[in-house]
Amino acid sequence: MVLAGVSTDLVKQQLNWRYATKKFDPARKIPPAIWEVLEESLRLAPSSFGLQPWRFIVVNNPGIRAQLLEHSWGQKQVVDASHLVVLALQKEVGVGDVDRYLARTAAVQGIPMEKLQGFGNLIKGFLTQPPYPLNLEEWAARQVYLALGQLMTTAAFLGIDTCPMEGFIPAKYDEILGLTGTPYRSVVVCPVGYRAEDDPNAQRPKVRYEKSDVFMYVD
Repeated sequence: MVLAGVSTDLVKQQLNWRYATKKFDPARKIPPAIWEVLEESLRLAPSSFGLQPWRFIVVNNPGIRAQLLEHSWGQKQVVDASHLVVLALQKEVGVGDVDRYLARTAAVQGIPMEKLQGFGNLIKGFLTQPPYPLNLEEWAARQVYLALGQLMTTAAFLGIDTCPMEGFIPAKYDEILGLTGTPYRSVVVCPVGYRAEDDPNAQRPKVRYEKSDVFMYVD
């Protein structure tokens, strides 16, 4: 079946093809045109209210990546992958951020600011008087993981490998990347590139529970 120009079989094929790549080929680099699409997948990622409480740090400098390796549990994906993305959350999200977002919305969509005030007040109310106990840093982290998922899925459809990593020391990353003392802190790391031909993990069947074990249907 083909939907919106995409074969449903291809979708399933690429989702099965994807795995957390443990060994990248350091000689293979992602072409600029493809990398631009991957960056767009992050820029266009969904977030709660559309607030985008994040920064994506693309670490190209080999020396910096070598420093990060020391604080990444020795996982060489950090230095071997074509690209390294550090996804950071915005530690504090407040009224000023909502106003900035509304101004951007008005400019992009051509909507008068006064017509956005109701939406803006809704967001501000959620942030300042949430309807349930809310840790805003945890909330922001959840938004970052939405972006990570979109990056990984887009990469899979382009035949690009990824490896999401929480096995690193965020404070050390923040120090090396100059994030200490800024509004942002590292949450998750994602090396992006091409698997090595001799990575045995690439040939192992994907281990997932059956649908009956993970799905509930409420009819």
